[in-house]
This record gives sequence, C-alpha cells and structure tokens, in this order.
Amino acid sequence: MTTNALLSLVLERPHIHSDGWREALVHTDVIEPATGALLYRAGKAGPAEVAAAAVAAAAGQGAWAATAPRERAAVLLRAADLFDKHADELALYVARETGGTLHKGQHEVREAAAFCRIAAAMPNQPQGQVLPTVPGRLSVARRVPMGVIGVISPFNFPLVLTMRVIAPALAIGNAVLVKPDVRTPVSGGLMIARVLEEAGLPSGVLHVLPGDATAGEALVTDPHVNMISFTGSTAVGRRIGALAGGLLKKVSLELGGSNALVVLDDADLDLAASNAAWGAWLHQGQICMASNRVLVQSSIAQALAGRLVAKAGRLPVGDGATGRVALGPLIDARQRDRVHDLVRRSVDAGAILLAGGTHDGLFYAPTVLGNVRPGMPCFDQEVFGPVLNLVSFDTDEEAVALANHGEGGLAAAVISPSVGRAMALGQRLRAGMVHINDQTINDDGTNPFGGPGIAGNGNSHGGPADWEAFSSWQWLTIKDTPPAYPI
Repeated sequence: MTTNALLSLVLERPHIHSDGWREALVHTDVIEPATGALLYRAGKAGPAEVAAAAVAAAAGQGAWAATAPRERAAVLLRAADLFDKHADELALYVARETGGTLHKGQHEVREAAAFCRIAAAMPNQPQGQVLPTVPGRLSVARRVPMGVIGVISPFNFPLVLTMRVIAPALAIGNAVLVKPDVRTPVSGGLMIARVLEEAGLPSGVLHVLPGDATAGEALVTDPHVNMISFTGSTAVGRRIGALAGGLLKKVSLELGGSNALVVLDDADLDLAASNAAWGAWLHQGQICMASNRVLVQSSIAQALAGRLVAKAGRLPVGDGATGRVALGPLIDARQRDRVHDLVRRSVDAGAILLAGGTHDGLFYAPTVLGNVRPGMPCFDQEVFGPVLNLVSFDTDEEAVALANHGEGGLAAAVISPSVGRAMALGQRLRAGMVHINDQTINDDGTNPFGGPGIAGNGNSHGGPADWEAFSSWQWLTIKDTPPAYPI
C-alpha cells in the first residue's frame, strides 16, 4: 500500500508499539474487506507482551502525571493538528481497513482531532473541591489519575472509539495500554500511536498491542492495569465484567442492545424515511447506536415502508474507499453469515422481506423487513448489519412497551412535529441517550455516552463524564503541625 511519511513507519513491517516500535515475533494478515486483498501484515501480541507493556506503562505513568498541565495539553493539541494535516491519508486508510465509505473514514479522522482538542482543555480545569473542616486544617477532595487504563476497542469505528478513551485518559495523567481488534490494528491503535509520537508524547505512556482474546484477557487480569474500558459485544462484555469485578477493578462497558426509532403518525414521511435509512444503514448497520427497530404507527406504516423500499433499491453498494457508494462491505464472512442467518430465521418466523436480504461476497444489500415482532431474531438481537426492521404499533403506550422490550438499549429516538407528545414518550424510553426529532446515531464528543442493561454497566464517558470515568477521588488534608492525641 502506498503511504506518505506518517504511516510508512507503521506499515513497513509487523509492529507493536511498546516503548517504541518493535517488530513482533508473531503476525496476522489484515485483509481489506472490499477487495479481499492483503492490506497489512500486523504484529500480534500475546500475554507475555501484554505483561511487559503493563509494567512499562505503570513505570512511565508517574512522570507523565507529574508533567505540567499545559505541556500535557500541548501534546494533545499537536496531535489534533497532525490528524488535520494528514487527514486525507488517514481517512483513506480507515475506510480501507474498516470497509467503510470514504465519508466515514473522514468523519473518524475529524472526530479524532476533535477528541484531542476537547481533552486538551481538561488538564487546566479545576480538579477538586475545598471541603468544610475545622479551623487550622485544609481539607480537599481532588481528582487523581487511575494509573494505567486498559482499552479494548472494536472493529467498526476503531479510531473514534479508541481516541475517545485515549485522549481524556492521557489528559488526566494516566498511561494507556490499547488492544485493538486484530482486523483493524492500525485504525484502532497503531495510527494513534504514530500521531501521538509525532506530537511529543513521551515513550512508555501509550502502548498498542493488537491481539486476540488471550491478549485481551491478559490485559483485563494484569495487576498493573487499574481500569478497563471495553467497547464490543455483550457476550464479551459480560466476560470482561466478571473478570474485572473479581479483581475489584473499575470497568467501563459500552456494549450493544436493540435501539428504537419511534415514528409517530403525524411525522413528515419523507423526513422519517431519511432518518430511518441513515440510522439503520450507515456503515452497513455496524454501529452500536444503529436504529435496529423502526417503530412506526400503523396508520402510516405502509407509506413509510414504501419509501424505505425505494431507498433500498437506489443505494449503491461497493468499495467505500472509492467515494462513490453509500454502503461498503461487512467486516468479514463471519459477520455476513451471522446477519444473513438472523434475517433468514426472522423471515421463517413471520417477518416479511420487503427489500434486500441478499449478498455478493461481503456486500450485503440494504434490507427492509416488515411485520417484525418480539420473539423474532431481528427484533430480539442486535443485528449489526444493514437490516431495517419495521415494527408497527397502534398507541403511544404500545410504542413505549415495544421500544423498552428486551434487556436494554444504548440510544432511542422519536420523530413527531408535536414536540410535547414526543418528549412525553421519549422520557419513558429506557436508553442512555434519547433524541427528539432525530435518529439514534448521535455523538458530539462533549456528551455522556453510555446506556443501561445490556448496553453496558450503566457507566458513561464523554464530556463531563470523562473525569468520573478516568480518575478517582482522593481526600487530602493539611495541617501546619501534627496534633497531640491523648494516647
């Protein structure tokens, strides 16, 4: 692959990044989903490399935390400028590695720069409170770094979902150890390490170790790692939560669930169809906030379905890196087969295939299923593919019950020109993020991000929640002289 100077160091041989760039003894092939061609031969870390990196991260964290706040902020600001400077190269690589469109790759790079700039403000913010106490003593509650933050990031939006943890964690003074998905090791970590290296981040503060589940488990259980941030499937999240809980570690889990977009009977149908299509099919539906269930009032269900079927037939599918298509490929054959199985079993259970339901290699056609009800696989499970599930309802009460049916969701949305009615319904939805007159895929980088139930463990990060996520409270008292106690 042709690169310019920024990524050439990363891609010239199978690397891990731990106290500098090190050629790995074991490697894995990274395949470009759209073409099936070898994109990169990546280094692959195992438990031994994770253990060594955790020791190094713990050793380097203290000096980084002691670095002047303005200097930590300056590193992040320089990193943001580097993301901007190399945006074309980085965006194209992200699109190719993830199977996304060029627009999606550009979005990830823009957001990475934004996360750096948002986090750069944190070191110079107030970091505690003066507490009431007795005369002659100063009592302070202050925020201190957790220590070493372990990050396990996914394949779908690897740059965004890794940077949103790395940037604030570093800003507060933590060291970070990242295990990106082996399918997206550059977008999910090695690219970030290269940018931060150029920005002046000291060696030893950030370690990037692509690896499989054995590396992930080693990261979760390592005694030098104080907190785990995981984004991925509910099943793996349960495993990580159990391991981290047994070791009394702080853990932030951002998982899945079925998100509901509710369309009320007074909605503008063209706007509703646009929102539903974007929410369900963006990046082939491989988004934790995707509009899995589109709940539509019965009186307009047929009209909305017709508009969505027409959209599905017009959307071009192909190599997203060309910039000429709306949908790219799914990440791999395993994911394609899972999506197709859910669609097939839902149709067998009574869902009506209105559009799509076919694939050419990893390219899955935008799909519309009608008559979807609870108990069907595409209703009960997060599909993580370009499948729009239409669920009809009669009353607002029924819409709330259907939207809340299941074990939790990350996001929800309601579309109606009657804002009061939409608000009354939206306030009853069980989701960490609720949007009135928008679809479910939203993130400003300054908002708490998380959800209840199987969407995660109730924790949020992002914006004001970052201090809570990546630091801990310490109570500090100061007296001029020690008191004389009566013992």
